[in-house]
Amino acid sequence: MAYFDAASTESLHPAARDALISALDGGWADPQRLYGDARRARLLLDQARAKVAVAFGVRPDETYFTSSGTQAVHLAMLGTLSARRRTGRHLVVGAVEHSSVLHTAALHEREGGKVTTVGVDRTGRVDPEEFAAALRPDTALACLQSANHEVGTLQPVAEVAEACRAARVPLFVDAAQSVGRVEVPAGWSLLAASAHKWGGPPGVGVLVIRKNTRWRSPLPEDEREGRRVPGFENVPGAVAAAAALEAYAAELERDGPRLSALVDRIRDRVPQLVEDVEVIGDPVRRLPHLVTFSCLYVEGEALLTELDRLGFAVSSGSSCTADTLRPSHVLEAMGVITHGNVRVSLPRGTSATDVDRFLAVLPGAVARLRRAAGVTSH
Repeated sequence: MAYFDAASTESLHPAARDALISALDGGWADPQRLYGDARRARLLLDQARAKVAVAFGVRPDETYFTSSGTQAVHLAMLGTLSARRRTGRHLVVGAVEHSSVLHTAALHEREGGKVTTVGVDRTGRVDPEEFAAALRPDTALACLQSANHEVGTLQPVAEVAEACRAARVPLFVDAAQSVGRVEVPAGWSLLAASAHKWGGPPGVGVLVIRKNTRWRSPLPEDEREGRRVPGFENVPGAVAAAAALEAYAAELERDGPRLSALVDRIRDRVPQLVEDVEVIGDPVRRLPHLVTFSCLYVEGEALLTELDRLGFAVSSGSSCTADTLRPSHVLEAMGVITHGNVRVSLPRGTSATDVDRFLAVLPGAVARLRRAAGVTSH
């Protein structure tokens, strides 16, 4: 089986596995206590925090570990909206944000807040000027992902951050898809990420709240994680996440261009090999490991099942709504073909042989499904 779904999750990095096993023995105690085992656990947690902070270009005391990327999103958004209620209750989000952002925006709206959704072009990118125009004197928070999780398009974070700074509006960036693969531009106030996206263990997220950003916990107060994240710290998970991030980023610095060339090959060859295909997303300003395309006259679920039978694990549509029949909100917002959608995202170490084999079997798989649906080639 060739695993081509790194945008959903990467397999556990060997560096994370080694660090996790070691920390399970040495970091099991309560890091809030004062005895020896507890101090060792606190030291491991502090070291992990410092490593992640360096990778993010922030201070350790701005960096907090959560139970998931989704929890980091919820805390970032709800905490900022709560702290800035005197400013107003207006929220600005991009139309193609991850469902965790859009669900939080919907909750804010149900509770009486106002939400402005900024649309995207056919590549999935927001217009920085349109985003800036959506900011108002009562805007409490703006949200823009660093890169789209379904089509790989990089968002204009730097330009939007400049507009938000001028308007004195904090910018929250969901960087789950880009951390470890591309550098996230500076200028934001809050950021969320998820360790399993870079080969860390599942169940570990990262929340960054920059100094001088107004934030108040939307949950009952807890003394853990700088009073930002409630609950007992997952020290082994944090240690493994930090180890994976260091190793993963170093590997991709060397191997990234090769993976990007393999993605370019898929982008170029699929339209040549298969009729009635639309390759989706920005061809240049994009994540280096991800390509998405849609095939007319084919159901996405059927194509994924056929590719699975042929030995390829790929995904379709939104990773959080893949078990529903509702079209992807990202593809709908872009105005592109939503059916027969395939997202290929290459993990570390993907071989050229596997990519060539994928390109060899894809045309036959699409043709069989089209014939089954009564569609003949031109």
